[in-house]
Amino acid sequence: MKVLRLFQHLKPFKTLIIITLVLLVLRSLSDLYLPTITADIVNIGIVDGNTQYILQMGGLMTAIAAFGAISSILASYLISKTANGFSKVLRDEVFTKVESFSLHEFDQFGTASLITRTTNDITQMRMIMDFGLRMMVMAPIMSVGSVVMAFTKNPTLATIFIVIVPILAVVIFFIMRSGLPLFHAMQVRLDNLNLVLREGLIGIRVIRAFNRDHYERDRFQAVNQDYATTAVRVNRIMGALMPLVTLLMNVAIISIVWFGGIRIDLGYMQVGDLIAFIQYAMLVMSALIALTRVFIILPRASASASRINEVLNTDAKIIDAPELGQIEEKYGYVEFKDVSFSYPGAERPALNNISFAAGPGEVTAIIGGTGSGKSTLASLLLRFYDVDSGSILVDGLDIRKLGQEALRKKIGYVPQQAALFSGTILANIQYGKDNASAEEIEHATKTAQASEFISRMKDGFEAIISQAGKNVSGGQKQRLAIARALIRKPEIYVFDDCFSALDYTTDAKLRAALYQDTAQATVLIVSQRVSTVQNADRIIVLEAGKIIGMGTHAELSADNKVYQEIIASQLTEEEIA
Repeated sequence: MKVLRLFQHLKPFKTLIIITLVLLVLRSLSDLYLPTITADIVNIGIVDGNTQYILQMGGLMTAIAAFGAISSILASYLISKTANGFSKVLRDEVFTKVESFSLHEFDQFGTASLITRTTNDITQMRMIMDFGLRMMVMAPIMSVGSVVMAFTKNPTLATIFIVIVPILAVVIFFIMRSGLPLFHAMQVRLDNLNLVLREGLIGIRVIRAFNRDHYERDRFQAVNQDYATTAVRVNRIMGALMPLVTLLMNVAIISIVWFGGIRIDLGYMQVGDLIAFIQYAMLVMSALIALTRVFIILPRASASASRINEVLNTDAKIIDAPELGQIEEKYGYVEFKDVSFSYPGAERPALNNISFAAGPGEVTAIIGGTGSGKSTLASLLLRFYDVDSGSILVDGLDIRKLGQEALRKKIGYVPQQAALFSGTILANIQYGKDNASAEEIEHATKTAQASEFISRMKDGFEAIISQAGKNVSGGQKQRLAIARALIRKPEIYVFDDCFSALDYTTDAKLRAALYQDTAQATVLIVSQRVSTVQNADRIIVLEAGKIIGMGTHAELSADNKVYQEIIASQLTEEEIA
């Protein structure tokens, strides 16, 4: 049933599938008709010595065989085109669906699992389309057709098929029932394998720095062994299917030859009919063997289909409202009204009754210890998550009534961990604005203090950034990410602790340039550094998800105990004075 649900994605290939089915039916019918011609040639041509009849029927047999071969070649081409086209469409839909997910859905599935579902699981669907479509049409026609044709030749001898086929059906049923649950378990273990592998590749520097190579190797071997054990168990069960089918069909052929020889001796049957019977038995056996291969693939494809459907049928929790509101005549105003938020499964709220407002030309800084909710506040403004209670207003409108695209166009966001994409430096900066001019790019990189190290690179803006920016330093990544946000010239800037990798001199220069470049915008700075936030118009002190202080640096230094502790932990006595 899980596989059938995905057939809706085959609509663009309906014509190709119909033509393919017709070609497969014609190929099957040609194979069914050949044993009958063989029997006639033996019974009439050879026994009677009729050479002309042998030549005529031999020519007909050659023509039918050639027709069947051509039909098979065309069908194979169309099946390949359909299967690969289907997997492409399905992969596009899964990727598009994943792109629409909020962070809640990413947390629910996990990145490694989503990668497996988009790659390996869809490959399983392509395999069932490629091989299964062919065999699911030909095998039933050839097996049932062979039994019917055998009955037309000799009903008594054909009863052998009536005995063998039900036994085969029972064997296939029990093996399938035992193997099906294990295929789903195998895909889950493949998720775990990908997870450990992904973590090992991403964290390779940390692993080597702490000499944990052996630990990670053992960890990988454990999940790899778990996957291998499950795969071996599945293959032992499914591997028994083909030998049992072959054994039963060979017993059928032996029985046909044995009892057929007796009937020929008694004059109840001709030699040509026995040859046709053997050929029909071979057709039934080859069809059932091919069908068993489908049954081996089908359970895994069913498990993969279930996992793909799980992604496609999951609705993102954060969606645009049916009727979007209109923006008031405001520019870059942000207001939090009694906002509370908890992560799924958390013991306490990440934010509790947060209220403040920020407007254009103001710098609002948010400071606090680890786990105080600083980055969560930034994520809520960008609507990566929805608030549990309260509301967040941008330009006087609740962001839940503002389209996500429209909301994020207003915001220039620099995350805590600067994310760069493989490609050139120029492409990474233009990620913020596709049609940015050379002057805009130059200005953004100069403000972000990135122009100096870019100019030192051999290819300048055309220098290649490796995957995840591994070939540039942490500070360089942060400056490129800041330039990417600046080039958008948004109404609101959100800098989420993105100065942490900068030295104090570069940090000071960058902040001085930023204050000039963002003078007309609303600026929110999330940081743990007092030196970064001390010149802000408003500093919000968070602790355990609550606002415990709000004011200027001078005001908080005088009467806020938590802020005083942060200052004492970071600044010298001379700097404090």
